[in-house]
Amino acid sequence: MMGLNANSKRDLEDFKSYILVERNFSKHTAKAYCSDILSFLIWIDETSCEDVNFSKVREYIHFIQKFNYKKTTLARKIASIRTFYKFLYRERKVDSNPAMSLNLPKRPKSLPKFLSPDEVEQILNNVKIDTPAGFRNRAILELLWATGMRVSELSGLNFGDLNLENNEIRVFGKGAKERIILVTDRAKTYLERYIQGARSLVAKGYRIEDPTESSPVFINNTGYRLQTKTIRNVINDIVEKIELPKKVTPHVFRHSFATHLIENGADLRVVQELLGHASISNTQIYTHVSMQHMKEVYNEAHPRA
Repeated sequence: MMGLNANSKRDLEDFKSYILVERNFSKHTAKAYCSDILSFLIWIDETSCEDVNFSKVREYIHFIQKFNYKKTTLARKIASIRTFYKFLYRERKVDSNPAMSLNLPKRPKSLPKFLSPDEVEQILNNVKIDTPAGFRNRAILELLWATGMRVSELSGLNFGDLNLENNEIRVFGKGAKERIILVTDRAKTYLERYIQGARSLVAKGYRIEDPTESSPVFINNTGYRLQTKTIRNVINDIVEKIELPKKVTPHVFRHSFATHLIENGADLRVVQELLGHASISNTQIYTHVSMQHMKEVYNEAHPRA
């Protein structure tokens, strides 16, 4: 690697193992953090990362601010450097953390976007189910709407995770945390019909073995586990077709699920458990969404508003 000395290269490899194994970071977050640190190490060039002081780190932050990153991206880049030096301090490679005093930029509070139940039904009803893949797609979207699971959790589902007799599914969320989520009868029916009929026909020309506990529930046209990108594309195609004036992602289904539960009086702790949020503060954002919705209804309906 250009501009990267052997020590820095080794520190980066060790850091990657640390955040994946010990800190339980998701692969996606670990990749972003390592990319941030790689950029930083290339910038300091032949200087050893163990000889960097606070002013050097601050100089780097001033340098990357020229690129007009979003506040969230800049905050992550600073957090990456802090975590990296926290790791080096733990390993006794540095005497102190030169990034500890860096101020994180305040993140703008953006409320999650969500769909009304009518908009969700409009999307679901426009999934063509006259092909095995189409029926699979309908089962997927029904499941996202019924459970609020992350798209990565859905992609990772195996047959051993299903307990449909009790309307339960086990999922592995961020940091491989296990939780049980609940499924509506309607979503369960679509899922069962997909498993019993459409699944073996999705992969044309490929013989699909009888599933074992470790077999993926959702497969692509070659019989392998369906990837999250395909699920995103399915939603994009439908939204484009029905000309829904909103950007809709699998995560918007998750936001919609949480918002409607809270609007209908669900306890915040229950929603936290169903979503797999480590902290209730992550779930509380949905109460703001509901409040925003309440204000809109109030302003439309009240004669003096």
